[in-house]
Amino acid sequence: MPTFYFDIETTGVMPERDKIITIQYQELDRKTAKPIGELQILKEWESSERRILQDFIGSTRITDPYPFSFVPVGYNLYFEHKFLRERLAAYGLPLVHILDKPHIDLHPIGVLMNGGEFAGSGLDKVTKKPFSGRGVPVWYKEKEYWRITDYVKAEAEAFLEWAQWLYREMPQLMEIWKRGVEDEGR
Repeated sequence: MPTFYFDIETTGVMPERDKIITIQYQELDRKTAKPIGELQILKEWESSERRILQDFIGSTRITDPYPFSFVPVGYNLYFEHKFLRERLAAYGLPLVHILDKPHIDLHPIGVLMNGGEFAGSGLDKVTKKPFSGRGVPVWYKEKEYWRITDYVKAEAEAFLEWAQWLYREMPQLMEIWKRGVEDEGR
């Protein structure tokens, strides 16, 4: 079951008018979330949006009908799902159904860690990620592509550090929960 860190960067939040400018993914050990392979960053400014979408589909098994051929791990995968579907449809490319297959979205854990509040539960608030991605569209417009690349790498590193911590700590929470349930039954 190949598990992949997965994220995109865009020029805005409206998939009908904005575009995907990076697609990044990295294979992970499914039990630890430690990287197995190198971080892949497909960059629109080096080719085109259509080309990076085609390259992503061609270099992964995300469109494979077997549901466990590409299991994305990310933060707020609904955003990626919505954007990919809209942008793939715009080019007549095969649709990707991230949320219709097995996936691991860590955003709900971030919300719970933030006391159940959505406000303040951004990835930059729950990890060591230095800042949000609000600058990405500005950097893109100003052709400061190196900033986007640096941001993508820093975001992936912060996410993976947090994910590895969760993968290590969450099983212990299960044991604590089970002991508590057993103690209440006595």
